[in-house]
Amino acid sequence: MRYGFTTGSCAAAAAKAAAYMLLTGQRKTEIAIETPKGIPYNAKIMDIRCGENAVSCGVEKDGGDDPDVTTGAWIYAKVSRLEKVSCEEENREQEIVIDGGAGVGRVTRPGLDQPVGNAAINHVPREMIKREVLEVCRCVDYQGSLQVEISVPQGEELCQRTFNPRLGIVGGISILGTSGIVEPMSSQALLDTIKLELRQRRELGFDYVAISPGNYGLDFMRETYGYDLDRSVKCSNFIGETIDMAVELGFCKILLTGHIGKLIKVAGGIMNTHSKEADCRMELLAAFSIKEQMDSSKVREILDCVTTEEAIPMIEESGKLHQIMDRIAERICYYMETRSGGKLKTDCILYANGFGELAKSKGAEEWFTLLGQEQGR
Repeated sequence: MRYGFTTGSCAAAAAKAAAYMLLTGQRKTEIAIETPKGIPYNAKIMDIRCGENAVSCGVEKDGGDDPDVTTGAWIYAKVSRLEKVSCEEENREQEIVIDGGAGVGRVTRPGLDQPVGNAAINHVPREMIKREVLEVCRCVDYQGSLQVEISVPQGEELCQRTFNPRLGIVGGISILGTSGIVEPMSSQALLDTIKLELRQRRELGFDYVAISPGNYGLDFMRETYGYDLDRSVKCSNFIGETIDMAVELGFCKILLTGHIGKLIKVAGGIMNTHSKEADCRMELLAAFSIKEQMDSSKVREILDCVTTEEAIPMIEESGKLHQIMDRIAERICYYMETRSGGKLKTDCILYANGFGELAKSKGAEEWFTLLGQEQGR
């Protein structure tokens, strides 16, 4: 199946092309960027509009064979010079100021990738945009600052077909992507890939495996514990099926690392964490909070949250964060072990973007020795 490119990649390509045209005065109809995945993206640049102090252009989003609502949408970037406004700014560092325009959502509730008030351009696309624009600046020896505005003319309409309104992102879509590419979401293809990676690991002689639903789990383990989960397995939403395959292939131990928003579902016995399968995150958080005797008014506030990240500060204020998260970790391990028929020793680590590690199961510490030895440390 054919992969595509994220809205973040499109925004970075458009911004790079607009910056190049602004700073050189030369028209650019194609541009190449490097995605975080390492796959190059050669984008066609369309609808070029050049002014004396600003240039805008667009890139058409191609989601490949993934059924993505943003496929076919136009992602625009407008790049303009940021003029110095006072003598005090003469020596300021070069800035690339990134914001959203029409059709890019604005964050109105806490707990998301960006703070309240910011355009819903996630941190990885922001880093991509900044890197590509700075590359142009270096090539043409431009040391001034630039403003980049990302817009999506169809964004306000498209956002109604996404989770953005529910998450408190208003006015448009989000500019997303952690790898820069869109991998087709064929369930069987994903399951085949997971099994292949498990089999390869087993044939290398390992009887234990660390798994994570996605890229954020990989980043968390790398940054917090120094372990590169790229050596292990990304299980997507298929936690139950991954456990089944691990049992079939003869693994003895499994570590699941993930964001509380995904893994809270496993604490309720839900083994496919895709939102179309089940979404009872807040109900489960509330139930565990009641179990630890949190004040009922606070529990009602948790039920009104739209994300687990939004609820975590409320739980922390109650003084019961560690008790509740430990209980959740315990139940995650219970349901994982139940799924395995008692054939796997299971452990888990939970984290939240704004808080870092929330909890880990009793046996998780042993994994740091195992994983460290595997990496020669």
